[in-house]
Amino acid sequence: MGLFGKKRGDSPGYEDNAALDGFGGYQPSDSSGYTPAPETPAPAEPEPQKPAKQPMSRSGRRAMYGFFATIGVIAVAALSNTGDRSSDSGAPTTRAPVVYTPSPRVVAPPVTEGWQSVAGKDGVYAYDVPPNWTPKPGTIHGWEKGTQVPGITMVASAFVGEGYCPQEKGSRIGGSGVANVKVSDPADVTAAAKKAVDDLAVSAYNPENGPLTAKITPEAPQTTEFTLGTGKKVPASILLAEVVTPPGQCGAQRALVGVIAPQLGDASAALAVYSGQDAPGGADRELILKILKTYRGVPEADRKTITPPPSTLR
Repeated sequence: MGLFGKKRGDSPGYEDNAALDGFGGYQPSDSSGYTPAPETPAPAEPEPQKPAKQPMSRSGRRAMYGFFATIGVIAVAALSNTGDRSSDSGAPTTRAPVVYTPSPRVVAPPVTEGWQSVAGKDGVYAYDVPPNWTPKPGTIHGWEKGTQVPGITMVASAFVGEGYCPQEKGSRIGGSGVANVKVSDPADVTAAAKKAVDDLAVSAYNPENGPLTAKITPEAPQTTEFTLGTGKKVPASILLAEVVTPPGQCGAQRALVGVIAPQLGDASAALAVYSGQDAPGGADRELILKILKTYRGVPEADRKTITPPPSTLR
């Protein structure tokens, strides 16, 4: 799932649709994952759960302002019947279709005309992505901790350029998501933004056990504000960094990573956006900044609960 078409073994990054009880403060456990891989958000009471294939431990914490709400993520497994179950007459048996009914979820209106919103569970926060991106708010994605990389987990995900490189299974040009970032001083939003950028850039663009060949060049941080659902504004910091790696099988070797980290208590729920720069369809510096600046708390009156239509699995 790499931006650069590079692999970290069999699993470039990880993607998890398993049920998650909550998302607050967490710490990824040792495991593997590589290259910018993509694909569920966060809320008030941290009580995480382990991804199906690559367990992660998360310790719960409550973020100020009630920013996080409990989330649930549903994974759908396609059922298949590989056995030979023919009747005596030789007529094959038919499988009864399975109807899957998604759980209700909360959505929020976009604030950017023509764009799509990506809302966290219960719609307490949201951000917008361009029309060529695919929002996947119920998906957890990231890179797990290795001997040389810190790892990062993101929720309320969205992706762009899926399958852009036929030589690499699960390749994506870029993606986005919300990560819980803890620093020693909760008021230091610049430190929170720097940690999120480092965790993502180092983990996504290097093998988890090294060598650390990616060159990461951060820009100067930008001071901004984050608007809570109540309308109150809190300090926030935006930080971008360029990443350059040796060419991979998909040819890309440059990427941009951007983060906005608001002051939200003992941990900052930072929105991270990353995109390759050498493949068409990705997000350049200006577009990454525009996505980051749409990140906001959502007023309760703007939250709407919907139930996606049932789908039939055969």
